[in-house]
Amino acid sequence: QVSPGLRTPRLPVWLCSVSGRHSVLFSTDSRLLSDWKSERIFHLYFYSGQREQTQTAHLTIDTHSHHWEEAQREDPCSPGKRRPALEMAIRTKWAGATVSWNGTDPFF
Repeated sequence: QVSPGLRTPRLPVWLCSVSGRHSVLFSTDSRLLSDWKSERIFHLYFYSGQREQTQTAHLTIDTHSHHWEEAQREDPCSPGKRRPALEMAIRTKWAGATVSWNGTDPFF
C-alpha cells in the first residue's frame, strides 16, 4: 500500500529520464503545487547521481522571459543556440522558459 505522502507529495518532485539517464528534479517551494502565480520565477534543483555530477545543480526558471531577449544574430542551429537536454525537458512543462544554471556548467 502506498503512503499518502507518496501519493500527494508536499514538495514538487519530478523523476526524469534525460538522455537515457534517470535523475530527480525538485523544488523546496511547496507553492509550486498549488499556486500558479509562483511559477513566474522559481528555483529547481537537479540531481542525477552520476559520477560526473559532484553537487546538486541549482537552476532558476523564468517562465515569462521573451524569445527576443536572446541574441538574434546567431543561427538557431549554431552550437551557441543548442540547449542541454535537461532544459528541453523542463520546457515540456514550462514552454518557452529560460533556465539559468547559476554558475554551474550546463550538462546533459
